[in-house]
Amino acid sequence: MTLFEPVAHGGPRHTVPVDVHLVLRRDGGSDPEVLLSRRAGPVYAAGMWHLPSGHLEPGEDMVEGVIREAREETGVIIAAEDVAAAVTVHHRPPRGAGSRIGVLFEVRRWSGAPRVMEPDRCDGWYPLDGLPDPMVAYCRAGLDAYRAGLPAAVHFQRPGDPVAYAAHAVDRTRLVPGPPTGGVELPHSLREFAEHAVGRITEAADTSWARSGSRVWRLTGAGGGIWYLKQHRGPAVHDREVAAYRAWVPVLGRGAPRLVAADPAVRAVVVTALAGRSPRGMLLDAAAEVRLHRELGRLARALHRSAPERPAGPPTAAATVKRHLEEARPHLAAGDEELVLGLVHIHEDLPRPVLVPTHGDLQYRNVLLADDGEVTLFDFERSEYATATRDMVRLSDTWTGRADLRTAFLDGYGRALTPAEELAQDCEAAFDAVSGIAYGARHQDPEVTERGHRTLSRLHAAHRA
Repeated sequence: MTLFEPVAHGGPRHTVPVDVHLVLRRDGGSDPEVLLSRRAGPVYAAGMWHLPSGHLEPGEDMVEGVIREAREETGVIIAAEDVAAAVTVHHRPPRGAGSRIGVLFEVRRWSGAPRVMEPDRCDGWYPLDGLPDPMVAYCRAGLDAYRAGLPAAVHFQRPGDPVAYAAHAVDRTRLVPGPPTGGVELPHSLREFAEHAVGRITEAADTSWARSGSRVWRLTGAGGGIWYLKQHRGPAVHDREVAAYRAWVPVLGRGAPRLVAADPAVRAVVVTALAGRSPRGMLLDAAAEVRLHRELGRLARALHRSAPERPAGPPTAAATVKRHLEEARPHLAAGDEELVLGLVHIHEDLPRPVLVPTHGDLQYRNVLLADDGEVTLFDFERSEYATATRDMVRLSDTWTGRADLRTAFLDGYGRALTPAEELAQDCEAAFDAVSGIAYGARHQDPEVTERGHRTLSRLHAAHRA
């Protein structure tokens, strides 16, 4: 291929050969591995390790070229949709004046077992953090950019530089960053887990709730698919959410995400995405909000019936509530502590309830409302066996002054509450309010604190009446 092409004006136009390089990548346990080939025969850099690679043939595009080279050099069959552009390297060798462009393509899925297809060559899998010697410096420059997650590198060697990469020699590699994308880089262990589950990820956006110890990312796949990756703040929360997704959540059908993968080693899950927006902060008309609560009642009923009921044990709320009161006391209004302690005594005298599978944090922030009115639930990390009324406590904050919303929820739920359940819900609301005020003061969370004060004010009014 000529390096210069005459043009009508402006002098000769610079042209360069194009190489394609195959980064065939597999999981090597603790570290990812790539397939390398040791060059042999009367070729440039004979005896050195290099990625499977070659020049483009006339009329061939780059993707076609790397697929052909993979077949010819390693025997593997690759589909075009599994080829991903990784790194572009502008390289000039130490001998000769011309430069060239090398494009590295990452492939993580293929057919067939890699094998030696050309005489006098040998292939081997090597970890990205343990590349062998001697390796062609040009190839090493591309893999250095690839390991750094950067899209390009310039590798202009000078006369006298060694062809092989040498740790003690001057490194001519200049890594070139890409433009800011607004995305975030996932920790390596989480990316490995997620890509094993859903394939190559092209974008990750942090969508974590500001006050949660868990982290959540919205993932976009190479084919445009959307998933959510969640890393839990601890193993107990991880185990709880995974158990709920496996045993209880499937009864909700389209009303909840589906668990795609879980890994206790990194305390993470991947779940399918849902359509819609959180109703939290939305200005819904009265009829739309009634429909929302009726649908929430239907979903709560399905979840509560997803497994057999269990009898409740002896009451244990008193000790927990009194501990929260100690912490919340400086932030309580007059009469709040007396109200809560009175409800503790009422709660102890109520008939022992049955326990059912619950969401554990049913409120607007864990609800999505689609444009067509479909309602879905997510975030099951607090799911546990509890009273059915426990799932109504935080949602009931939206029922203040809106009896129609409460009526709609119970209509969707399929039954009214018994007098004992009505009292139990008030008790549980008071306990949750004190816990929220204590938490809000400790974590400077004004929203949770204010919700607790609203709940206690509502209970004062109800119990005076």
